[in-house]
Amino acid sequence: MLKASLQNPVLRKRARAFGRLVQDSAVTPRTGQTHKPKLVSNGELGVTFIGHASFFIQTSGQNIVIDPNFARWLFVLKRLKKPGVRLRDLPAIDMVLVTHAHFDHLHRPSLRAIVQQARRRRVAPPVIVVPHHVVDLVSDLGFREVVELDWWDNYRHLGVTVTHVPSRHWGARVLEDSHRGYGGYVLRDDQHSVYHAGDTAYFPGFLEIGRRLAPELALLPIGAYNPASFRNVHADPSDATRAFLDLKARWMVPMHYGTFRLSHEPVDEPLQLLAQEAKAAGIEDRVRVMEEGITQFF
Repeated sequence: MLKASLQNPVLRKRARAFGRLVQDSAVTPRTGQTHKPKLVSNGELGVTFIGHASFFIQTSGQNIVIDPNFARWLFVLKRLKKPGVRLRDLPAIDMVLVTHAHFDHLHRPSLRAIVQQARRRRVAPPVIVVPHHVVDLVSDLGFREVVELDWWDNYRHLGVTVTHVPSRHWGARVLEDSHRGYGGYVLRDDQHSVYHAGDTAYFPGFLEIGRRLAPELALLPIGAYNPASFRNVHADPSDATRAFLDLKARWMVPMHYGTFRLSHEPVDEPLQLLAQEAKAAGIEDRVRVMEEGITQFF
């Protein structure tokens, strides 16, 4: 089987390309600093970019993390930017959201560490929300409750409503389990709404998400688009700009770039192209590029 695979020219080409990503990652210095997140007051929405697709959200008196990943290495891929915060510097977490089962979004060691941190502090572990058919990947980690959602399902946790929304991606953990769910989330309370798109290509569903849920803040992916075929499942900066306009959100925060070298565009290119696209669309004052670990208030 392995010998036959190596004789396949398409697979050989993909293996060589992945090898280049591994080599480039290994020789690239890891940069960035860690910070202590600022805590919100007076009903503010606080957002802290941890890195890649990971965020710490403070809203309605709750502490929420989305796609937490504190790994220094993702298997053989080196993390190029340090996590913006240390887990021990976060307050007790109330809820964890995981958008899909891919290893850079559902990172079991990071999820386990969140539960262990709660136990050390003698507080209840958080609730975790996952797409359908992902429960088995997190059910043994010690979360207080595992909530499974399909697209457009809602879950209410104290003052925050979580809605699982569609995306254009795929959810397999490994090649054989392509049945697993995937998507994004919209968080809403009485004052604020945040949309985390997970991984996604551009698709008409952004119009429906905007129409039905009207998110104020959109966290949108802008990286992993080279070669061009990757845009079947990932957004580039032009796609993210178009998605933002479809959503009719007030603010855009880019994500999913510069942390792990998952594709072949230069590391600095996604933000450079986003600046050009935003200026052309007249939205440059509504795009907030976040430094890892620095809390911003909305």
